[in-house]
Amino acid sequence: MTQTKFLITGATGATGGHAARQLLEKGQAVRVLAHRPDERSEQLQKIGADVVFGDFLDFDSVRAALNGVQRAYFCYPINPGLVQATAQFAQAAKEAGVEAIVNMSMISARSDATSNAARQQWLSERVFDWSGVPAVHLRPTFFAEWLLNLAPMIRQGRILAPFNTTGRHAPVAAEDQARLIVGILRHPSAHVGKTYPLFGPVELTHPEIAAIISHVIGKEVGYQQVPIEQLFEIIGSRPKGPAQNIGIGFYSDPGALTGGSAKTFLMQHLHEVAVDHSNGIFAGTNNYLAEIGGRQPMTVEEFVNRNREAFV
Repeated sequence: MTQTKFLITGATGATGGHAARQLLEKGQAVRVLAHRPDERSEQLQKIGADVVFGDFLDFDSVRAALNGVQRAYFCYPINPGLVQATAQFAQAAKEAGVEAIVNMSMISARSDATSNAARQQWLSERVFDWSGVPAVHLRPTFFAEWLLNLAPMIRQGRILAPFNTTGRHAPVAAEDQARLIVGILRHPSAHVGKTYPLFGPVELTHPEIAAIISHVIGKEVGYQQVPIEQLFEIIGSRPKGPAQNIGIGFYSDPGALTGGSAKTFLMQHLHEVAVDHSNGIFAGTNNYLAEIGGRQPMTVEEFVNRNREAFV
């Protein structure tokens, strides 16, 4: 019997990287689609992944990546072009006879979203639904990995972000999401056609998150709300490197921080995300990660402990 082959996109980022590794650990045949060669794609190749390079907006490269694949994970960065990329991915998947697609969306995806990115995610979900390719949509709240992008601030005893002090969310780690992604990809029949909001185990405000970090690392960390423009100035002024790529990769290609339409697109999204967060759009908890992924998701304490070196 022919072994099932999985295509993982976004494999040099957070959820895709963990999903690819977890599948490889289970002895599965994994192809990953990367945008460009770097140390992350080289590492995936070393551990057994079939690494191919291409662009979501290049139909020929998407067709080539999906050729011979039975199940796929679709994860597009928060950049312009999502709906076109989705249409091309869905068409190429139909041509290849793909049995199931797990689509990474976002918790704020809805038809009347004021974030352009969130509305595009809602449209992307509809394109997959219309295409007839069996699909499952994931809508996570804020990733715990966001804290890694703020690690240089945390080391200085502060967290600056555009969110108010009363909005709540349950930070969710990429590794935990990957277990759910792998669980669905390996056994998709019970999940096709469903949409899963994804949350960590405990709802927290940003000041509460800062207090937890303070307790774990033994150093006072304060929280301050700042405009998104100020946050981008701080993040964009740092030297670029793999650690930063990991921290921001679930939001956008790191190059988006340096300027141009992608930066504007991301800034508009995060500005509206701050409003949605204050209005409760990112709040909630459920048991999907444990039920499908097979393990209770990490708390903020566990995540900070696991990544302690980044914060001290």
